Amino acid sequence: MKKIRAAVVGYGNIGRYVIEALEAAADFEVAGIVRRASSLGSALDSKYPVVSSLEELEGVDVAILCTPSRLVEKSAETALKLGISTVDSYDIHTGIADTRLRLDAIAKEHGAAALISAGWDPGSDSVVRALLEVCAPQGITYTNFGPGMSMGHTVAVKAIEGVKAALSMTIPLGTGIHRRMVYIELEEGYDFEQVAQAIKSDAYFVHDETHVTQVESVDALLDMGHGVNMVRKGVSGKTQNQRFEFNMSIDNPGLTSQILVSGARAVLKQKPGAYTMIEIPLIDFLLGERDQLIRRLV
Repeated sequence: MKKIRAAVVGYGNIGRYVIEALEAAADFEVAGIVRRASSLGSALDSKYPVVSSLEELEGVDVAILCTPSRLVEKSAETALKLGISTVDSYDIHTGIADTRLRLDAIAKEHGAAALISAGWDPGSDSVVRALLEVCAPQGITYTNFGPGMSMGHTVAVKAIEGVKAALSMTIPLGTGIHRRMVYIELEEGYDFEQVAQAIKSDAYFVHDETHVTQVESVDALLDMGHGVNMVRKGVSGKTQNQRFEFNMSIDNPGLTSQILVSGARAVLKQKPGAYTMIEIPLIDFLLGERDQLIRRLV
């Protein structure tokens, strides 16, 4: 079996877990790690090539983008223009549809494919939400996150001027409403109230009840566990009161990285263009011969 050569773009929490998931996948090999030039040194102990640009790596089939969501589109454009397919876990829900359209044009022009928002939410939860609507086309689905650490929200806080370290916890209040509990270490010389207001005004937090607390050590609070409870109550045909519930409790970066790697397998089976997870057959994410998978899973 010819192995898929995957480049890992970004080497934070997700990037490190993606390396582990690639090493565990029989059909992949790591082509290399792409980092900012200023941070190459901290990855030099890696057993894989560490470079500052994707162009420096040879024979890359797919780039797994492990950058913050606000940098994903730029990273995807770079890879797609090289004819390299991409997969990412972009998690700004309101930006997904427009980002998909922009990347779709670039991907088609350069003969590559992009899978966007392939984390667990958006991502695998999106697939579950779609399946629940298949079962009950009319109704309401509530997605309740947590309690747990939100990586996207935490990264957003870390990017705010004056924040030395951060942790954003998501607390479910029910019916899809959430409270954000943000814990920060402050850089010397910054005013806490001003930094707290900047956090609450950020697009990640502006629509939720958000509480910001200054702490001595974020590491003392850190727990990457997370979870989701999804409930749909609706109508199947003309039958009322159909109720479905989906629960999971997970290690956040561990699950995200596995879905990214499975997504890297799936995106290479698609025609040029940009996709979300609900547009791709689930069987494309799985390792194995199609007939055997059908015999085992159907």
